[in-house]
Amino acid sequence: MDERYGRGMDEARAVIDRLERIEALEREGARPEALLAEVRELLREGEAWIAAEGAQSEPAAAALDRCRVVYDFGAAPVA
Repeated sequence: MDERYGRGMDEARAVIDRLERIEALEREGARPEALLAEVRELLREGEAWIAAEGAQSEPAAAALDRCRVVYDFGAAPVA
């Protein structure tokens, strides 16, 4: 088994856990600064996950780039 698999799973779990924390903070009406700190960590953890996954992660890398642009400009994505 590829040893990246286990690391990739750990990184994926970190991203999912962070998303759950962000959702909980939103439900609780957390201050924007608290949400922003979590989003910063989400981006960092997303980058770690992509690095762990290797070449198969191009769609995820593209999504992370879009998130980084939105974060950098302070804008919300339009559905």
